[in-house]
Amino acid sequence: MMTTSSLSEAPAAATPVGKVTPRGVVSSEWLKFWSLRSSWIALAASLVVLLAFGVIASATYSPPTAGNSDQGMGDGSSDAVSLALMGTPLVSLVVGSLGVLLFAGEYSTGMIRSTLTAVPTRLPVLFAKSAVVALLVLVLTTIGALMAFALGTIGLDGEKISLSLGDEGVLRSLLGFGVYVALVAAFGVALGALLRSPAGGISSLLGIMMILPNLTSLLPDSMADALEPRFPSTAGEAMFSLHQSADSLSPGGGFVVFAGWVALALAAAAFRLKRTDV
Repeated sequence: MMTTSSLSEAPAAATPVGKVTPRGVVSSEWLKFWSLRSSWIALAASLVVLLAFGVIASATYSPPTAGNSDQGMGDGSSDAVSLALMGTPLVSLVVGSLGVLLFAGEYSTGMIRSTLTAVPTRLPVLFAKSAVVALLVLVLTTIGALMAFALGTIGLDGEKISLSLGDEGVLRSLLGFGVYVALVAAFGVALGALLRSPAGGISSLLGIMMILPNLTSLLPDSMADALEPRFPSTAGEAMFSLHQSADSLSPGGGFVVFAGWVALALAAAAFRLKRTDV
């Protein structure tokens, strides 16, 4: 005969335990992303920087003339796309830092314990964070690039370098920019998960993306020429450059190289995430 105690215990014993699914992890990271004020600020700042730099560069452009060394933010080798994307270095730093903070920030606050308790397999957290931030950055910066280019054409009206969206390579360059910046954001997530320190992750991002290419000046010319196009930032720039120089990678080659860097960083972060206790 069942007692009152056994009746009360039966439903609890039969209650199924919720299963962790990739969709559930992505949904959780999506909600977590939008609950952070820093996410809103970083996305808004990247859009403002992209538009402001692009519009100002286009509006202040002046073609090269004899004895004219003051040419605004543009120069004679510029094109309408490069002027529209003048804010690329700063935008890359903003979204890359956002990626770092999404993962390393949880280690700083201790929230990572709750996250990994909810998702004991761990790796879905890394990939979900990367996917969420990369997708959002891709959409926002692509729209921003298109807007910056459209507004820039107003300032370049009548100039020889003025282009339209239908001109060869223009749309490819603007879309390539969005893909590049999305990969930078995913790269930041990987560095944040690998180093687990906001300061360390952002410093490493800055060093790899902006300082490393400048160190090639210390190398022999032959070695520098071979290595520089394959650094993350220079390979990434090939993805959205309207014109490729003789020693640069093609847009497709730049994508493969930079995506390889991101994949390598994610693999290292995944290895550490699985091998360490927290």
